[in-house]
Amino acid sequence: MRERVTEGECELSSDLPTAQYEQRTENVVVRVAPEFLAEQSNPSDSRFIWAYTVEIVNQSEHDLTVMERFWQIADSRGQVQEVRGAGVVGETPVVRSGETFRYTSGAPLTAPSGMMRGSYTVQNTEGASFDIVVPTFLLDSPHDAHRLN
Repeated sequence: MRERVTEGECELSSDLPTAQYEQRTENVVVRVAPEFLAEQSNPSDSRFIWAYTVEIVNQSEHDLTVMERFWQIADSRGQVQEVRGAGVVGETPVVRSGETFRYTSGAPLTAPSGMMRGSYTVQNTEGASFDIVVPTFLLDSPHDAHRLN
């Protein structure tokens, strides 16, 4: 199957960063690659900025429209935020059968590390809606002291 990548309206690097997380729901694969943005972060002000690139790979027989997103963002200090909204990056993209949709977004944290997880509600061409899982991914900056037990 030939794969064509379509991209959301945002700036993207040509390659995914090295750390990748992957989750399959039915015939849809979601890959996430987080990247710490040191140049936009300021640890002395408790400002830690992350970009994450998401790929939604549609291996199903039907085109899928991303209708909604849900994110749960937790930092290492126990602060949890939930984000719900229509589509992704300001649009409700159609991911055609056999194609991949890629976009990059960002998340600010007030702690040096955290994690994100979520889901997308998609609708297929027959009108059926279902949720696809976004894998839990870590946001570990170089400013966090990791301790072994």
